[in-house]
Amino acid sequence: MTTIETPATDAAPKKERWTAQWKELYSEVITNSLCTGCAGCVVTCPHDVIGYEHEEGKYIPFHLEEELGLDNCIHGEKGCTTCTRACPRFRAWEPAADMHLFGRLREPDEMAGIWRQLYLTRASDEMVNKMGQDGGLVSAMLIWLREHDYIDAALVSGVEEDDAWKAKPAVVSTREEILATAGSRYTYCANPLALREAQEKGFKRLALVGMGCQTSSPPVMWDRKAGKVSKPFLFNIGLLCSKTFDDAIFEELFEAKYGLKKQDMVKMNIKGAFQIWMKDGSYHEIDLKECHAWTREGCKTCPDFAAEHSDVATGGIGEDNDWTLTIVRTELGEEVIERMIADGSILAKPAQTDETAMRLLRLLSIVSRRRWPQGADAAPSVGVPPPKKKAAAVTAEPASEPKKD
Repeated sequence: MTTIETPATDAAPKKERWTAQWKELYSEVITNSLCTGCAGCVVTCPHDVIGYEHEEGKYIPFHLEEELGLDNCIHGEKGCTTCTRACPRFRAWEPAADMHLFGRLREPDEMAGIWRQLYLTRASDEMVNKMGQDGGLVSAMLIWLREHDYIDAALVSGVEEDDAWKAKPAVVSTREEILATAGSRYTYCANPLALREAQEKGFKRLALVGMGCQTSSPPVMWDRKAGKVSKPFLFNIGLLCSKTFDDAIFEELFEAKYGLKKQDMVKMNIKGAFQIWMKDGSYHEIDLKECHAWTREGCKTCPDFAAEHSDVATGGIGEDNDWTLTIVRTELGEEVIERMIADGSILAKPAQTDETAMRLLRLLSIVSRRRWPQGADAAPSVGVPPPKKKAAAVTAEPASEPKKD
């Protein structure tokens, strides 16, 4: 795969500066397994010719105009390049988002991206804390943003009515709706797909909750001027994520091998193992190595563990399940977190007090960045240390017998 450079001069005609089209996006990102399935290209397409298969084993965009083939778009040939500008894996996406959000590129040693503050936080409201994941920060923040008139609604991961573990994109605007979608499922959900529902309901100021692949899309849109679609995204909450799993893991591993039916599950978490709590009160741990076979394809080359282009990134990687590591990245994110701490909406303490969280943040960020293919734009790999070589096994030589006189 070749890396395509964007001409730096603004004097070049628009057609020359943005020669990329769906065909190019398809060949550079989708067929080379860089596509994360974030759906940024789908929601920004002004011609509605990009579809999305939100099904196990898929989670990727495709071209709806079948007569043109999967890799061709007549609208792109006429000059529309919106899909390429919204893609958070196309060309030099990391520098584009860095410059737009922070005015600089990350330093080589900033493996978890650029940040302003690091906290451990938890919701002070006991109901929010209980219903949320790892302290309930995301739920508390969405409720606070709505009540303090920062947003009208949020795009989140909900569930199907007949399947409490089948994720679907959802729009939430009330405390009750926010709490109803709380918790983690560890299967993929392209939350940006809920944008059109939000627009149909008249919501103009939105928060986006999603993994790094999703939360990088709005800053890339803003930097590349992808049109009006990016304007509603006013706050970006990132979820720390090493990978997500295909929905088939429920039946093919959890139920088939361990007899754990998903309709009987009440909560799950990942803390060195896949943790599952059941309705009967039982608790189970499954070795993560057993789960690797169900890793979603879109996660296998993703370099962004720490949601590096969100306003606030959060995840439960510390020692205590009741607190969540909170990475405050932008000035807006800092304003919100500090106001929430000041008014008692959340409790907070320095993240540095949890050595496990700090160690895992760097380690898992490095592991994720090592996935990024060498043929793609080099920015995500800058500063990534090579894996440590395993010490060669030493074969003990048998002691020689003493020589006899």
